[in-house]
Amino acid sequence: MELRHLQHFVAVAEDQHFTRAAERLMVSQSGLSASIRALERELQTPLFVRTTRRVTLTEAGRALLSEAERILAQVRSAHEAVAAVQGVLRGTLALGTEQCIAGVQVARLLAVFRRHHPDVEIRLRQAGAGALAEEVAAGRLDLAFAVRTRADSDQLRSVPLTSEPMTVLCHPDHRLATVGAAVTPEEIGGEVFVDFHPDWGPRRITDAAFASAGVRRTVALEVNDVHSLLDLVDENLGIAVVPRHFRHKREALTALPLKGTDDAAYETVALLPPPQAASPAARALMTLLETEGA
Repeated sequence: MELRHLQHFVAVAEDQHFTRAAERLMVSQSGLSASIRALERELQTPLFVRTTRRVTLTEAGRALLSEAERILAQVRSAHEAVAAVQGVLRGTLALGTEQCIAGVQVARLLAVFRRHHPDVEIRLRQAGAGALAEEVAAGRLDLAFAVRTRADSDQLRSVPLTSEPMTVLCHPDHRLATVGAAVTPEEIGGEVFVDFHPDWGPRRITDAAFASAGVRRTVALEVNDVHSLLDLVDENLGIAVVPRHFRHKREALTALPLKGTDDAAYETVALLPPPQAASPAARALMTLLETEGA
């Protein structure tokens, strides 16, 4: 099995199209097809279901994809490690982050990183905590800044960044604004909620807190960005439970502490592979975060 076969396989799996994958890889479509057929012959099983419009992975193809991505990530890390020993950091830094993450200023950190390591290509992906954890574990991302979502494993470890409580935000004309004190899930369970997609860290924390309290709530307005959430609350269309630092993004809104939820801490972490598998670029970025405080 050759590395180029795995590279070609991953490209076709990502693009779900032979022509687009061939263009991206800058190889002929016939050469790409031959490479995939050679891999299928070696594994003695079809990896794709081919149609006139697109290709999809077979069960065997899905099983191979995660392993192929991990192998290619390890090869890339090996090349980058050799370059780092020679005194020059090259290659790619693939970073993931949730929106408005606490404990790190991502843009500033990347700017400092670029000044220190101009030969490294930076790639940034924004997604929810669950997806980011999966991509780091699979080797598609070097590291990610996200909310802690699960315990460390042999494929993923977390480095704590900061922790803060969750806060209820509402419009100044909302009935809760007159309370002026902390509220419990039981007291607000019947309200209309604005919240993020279930994969985002703050939503996961809030869902878990209300479930632990035995309180059902209705998320009627579901969004994928912070500003839309704040706009909806600002129009008094619902309330939101968010990390405390969100309150500073819209000072006109009323903020109330959420009590009775001991486990509802918004704990942000850096998600990385095990130390021996971390790329030189990931280690360099974490060093900058520790020394620069960016």
